This record gives sequence, structure tokens and C-alpha cells, in this order.
Amino acid sequence: MPDGITNDQLEKCPSGIRGLDEITEGGLPRGRPTLVCGGPGCGKTLMALEFIVRGIRDFGEPGAFMAFEEKEQELIQNSASLGFDLRTLIAQKKLATDYVHIERSEIEETGEYDLDALFARLAGIIDEVGAKRVALDTLEALFAGLPNEAIVRAELRRLFRWLKEKGVTAVITAEQGKSTLTRHGLEEYVSDCVIFLDHRVTNQIATRRLRIVKYRGSKHGTNEYPTMIDEHGLSVLPISSLGLKYGVSKGFVSSGIDRLDVMLSGKGFYKGSSILISGTAGTGKSSFAAAFANRSCSEGRKCLYFSYEESPDQILRNMQSIGVNLRQWESSGILRFETVRPTLHGLESHLVNAHKLCEEFSPEIVVVDPITNLTSVGTVGEITAMLTRLIDYLKNRQITALFTSLTEGGGALEQSQVAVSSLMDTWLLLKMLDSAHERNRVLYILKSRGMGHSNQMREFVLSDKGIHLMDVYVGPGTVLTGSARLAQEARDREAEVARAQAAAMRQRELALEKVALQNQLAELQAKLQGISEELRVTVNQEAERLVTAKEERNGMAAARRAD
Repeated sequence: MPDGITNDQLEKCPSGIRGLDEITEGGLPRGRPTLVCGGPGCGKTLMALEFIVRGIRDFGEPGAFMAFEEKEQELIQNSASLGFDLRTLIAQKKLATDYVHIERSEIEETGEYDLDALFARLAGIIDEVGAKRVALDTLEALFAGLPNEAIVRAELRRLFRWLKEKGVTAVITAEQGKSTLTRHGLEEYVSDCVIFLDHRVTNQIATRRLRIVKYRGSKHGTNEYPTMIDEHGLSVLPISSLGLKYGVSKGFVSSGIDRLDVMLSGKGFYKGSSILISGTAGTGKSSFAAAFANRSCSEGRKCLYFSYEESPDQILRNMQSIGVNLRQWESSGILRFETVRPTLHGLESHLVNAHKLCEEFSPEIVVVDPITNLTSVGTVGEITAMLTRLIDYLKNRQITALFTSLTEGGGALEQSQVAVSSLMDTWLLLKMLDSAHERNRVLYILKSRGMGHSNQMREFVLSDKGIHLMDVYVGPGTVLTGSARLAQEARDREAEVARAQAAAMRQRELALEKVALQNQLAELQAKLQGISEELRVTVNQEAERLVTAKEERNGMAAARRAD
């Protein structure tokens, strides 16, 4: 027995249903009945049947399914679309089924009415395969002919008690009542675990949700959880398991545009981060998303591309016009498109579908273009909640996600339409600047957590060779783009030529003046040299004269015999 587990703790029976075991922290209570209730079409029968089938296939536990509304052949046909081969399981003696037909007109109500015959038939199919799991579908058919509430209540208690005594893990389905979870209002009280399935339609959009109403002796998730029924059966999205405990990476992925990478500390986006590209219509949001996907695929990263307004062929054609060849990556299987109208599903179904595709495809990159189209199936608050769950899920899987968002013209550009900007690690804003009777595209980075980034507005152009960020001309108090920038640059070049010509002329004037001064200096230096030579000669001559005069005086003095 694992450390920390005692015999007093409730043993769990894993259901095998995606997400349900995580919400219930291990599965349904083993050896006890679980009630699955809800309105028509919510998936009660499917959940009961999947519990039995997955118990056989995944955990080696034989099962018994007793139906009161569908015959064995109907069950086999209805479950085949979900990949459940009941016929084979029955042949292998791993599954036993029984159809109990109850006709109200044939029931004669007496004070001694009981379920002994039912217990005998149920015990028979349990013993037939050694069933560990049992499903009863549905209680309403069993008690439809009994108007006596007291008898119904007594027999319900006895049924649940009998199942516990048999030691089987049972799933029992029941229809929702008008003001109670079930028709009789008693089933939820005698059950150890109650799961409520809801299939609601809002604004003509159908959504499915699951809630665990109670679970005796065990912790469990208490929120409403999105559910989906597809070719693999029932799946539940365990929202409560997501949170702010994911790891982070110091690695980077390129934005697909080299000069944009330079603006983002020279490396691009952090791996596993969330990126938002917002802007008004026609600013190039989808082009940036395609460039990101293209570069990621070229570096060997699998990309899952959700498009809510364009078909794959339209995306491939349109991106080809700017030199982005996504078709090669789709053909090689490294790029996968998921293109649907948002109104095809409710928000929860979109969320669960994204989870399912990520599990199947294992992408490193996810693109969602655009998230604002989801407003057709939910309010801003609902969309924000859905995207929060999606972003948390992607971060937990270290998937780098890029979202595009349409900003309505005339609104505040530095505000996302579905209020998710605070969830994003990097936010790029694309906008149009009107000048000189033309519109030009400009990009700037509103934020990028954890890195130094450029604060410049950069003009960019879409050409047949891709997206090119231009050198933005910054004039006095404004940014010039397009023809206004070209005209100003031309004027700047003319002014620069004029300044260069004036400088050259002044340079020539100064050179001539320098030569003149140098000539004057040479003349003065020559005159100074002549004067210096004349001075030397004069000094020497005077010195010689003085010596001669002295000698003459001495000679005269000697001749006169003077002292």
C-alpha cells in the first residue's frame, strides 16, 4: 500500500474517461453507486456505456450493462460510431448486456411490489462475466409505471443498497426533474457520488457541461466543466487543474521577421509564451501570424493553426502573395489547419477541441486567428474565461501561442476587444497612419515581459518577398511614413547636398588663404634670415674692430714708453 494511504480512505475506480478522473481525483467510488443525471441528449447513456467499455479495455474489469430503453442491437449500433466494439466484447465474455422491457399497462400496482425479479436478472449478468462494473440506464423507465411515491422511494433505497452489497462499482442514469436533479428527488440523496450533465442552448449555440454535485468521502472539483462528445467518446476539460504553476523556458523562437526579432532583444519570442497581435482590419495581423508559422515550420517545429474566418486554401493562396509558402509545410504534415466557423460550436466545445487536437498533434506552435470572431458565440467575459483556460493549458505544455485580435476602428487601439491583453507576454500593435492622402502600416511593441525591447514605431510593407520593416523617419514631433517620408528624405538629401557644396567652397577658400599665408610666412622667414645674417656679420665686424683698436693702443703706448 502506498505511503500515506490507509485502509480507511475511499478506494477509487478509474473511469478512463478523459478529464473525469482528474476532476474526481482518481475516479468513481469503488464498490458504490454513482448517479449520472441530466436532461435528454446530455450524454448520460454514453457516459455509463463508456465507463463500462473503458473498464474492460483499459483496466481489465468485466462489466454488465442493463438497459431499459435500448435493445442490445441498438446499443451495438449506437456505440459503433464512438469506436466501441460491443459485439466483440460480448463474444469474449467480457461484457454482458440485458434489455428489460417494462410496459406501464402491464404493471399492477400492489403494496407488495418490489424489484426482486430485477435483482435476479442483474445478478445473472454480473455472474455471467464476473462483472466488476455495472451500469443501469435509466431509472425512469424502471419506475415509470408506479404512481405510488412511497413504493418508488423504498425500492430505490433497496436497489442502491443491493448494489453496494454486491460490491460492484455502479453507474446509474436518471432524468432531470423540474425542480430537482432527478425525477423522484431521492436518487441524489442515496447515491455516494452524483454527476450532473447539462446540455444547454444559448443564442442558438449548444454547449455541454459537467458538474460533480457531491462525492462522499472524497475531494473533488466543484466547478462546471466543459464537455464534448466526439468520435472518441466523452471528454471533460478539468479547468481546476490549470493554474499559475507552469515552468518557463529561457529559449527563444523567431517571430519570422528578422528585424522584428532585433526589436525583441535580437532573439524573438520566449518559448512557451503567449503573443497577441492586435490592430484594425487590413493592418496585416494574419500575415504576421503566417510569417511566424512559416519560420517555425522551417525550423522543424510542428504548428497547429486555428482559423475562424478563412479556409485553408484561402489562407495558402493569400499568404503566397507575400512570399510565404505554407503549402509545403501542410503537405509535409508539420503544419495542420483547423478551420471552422465559431458558430459551429459553443465556447466550451472549441476549448475541448483545442485540447484534443493538441493531444493528438503535439504542436510546439499554436496560432489562433482571430480570437475576436468568438464574440459571435459568447460574451466578452465568457471568451476571456475560455481563453484564460486555453492559455494556461498551452503554457503548461510549453507551447508558444500567437493570437490575433481585431480592433474596431475608432476605438482605443491599446485595448484588446476581448480583454485578454493582461494574459499576454508580448503584445504587438499594428495600425494605419493616414498622411498625404494615403494609408501606411506601422508596428510597435506595447509590451514584452522579461526582455528589453524597442520603443520605436516601425513602418512595414507587405511585398511579394514577405514583410519588411522600414527605417522610420522621425520628424519634429511626428513619424513620417510612405510618400511623406520619401518626400522628406528627398528634401533632406537636397539640403545635405547644399550643405556639402557650401562646405566644399569654404574648404577651397580656406585652402587658398592658407597658401597665401604660407607664402607670406615664407617671405618673412627669408627676410628674418637675411636680417639675422646681417646682424651676425655686423657683430663680428664690431668685435674685430674693437680688438684691432685695442692692439693699436697698446702698440702706441709701448712706443711712448708709457707705464
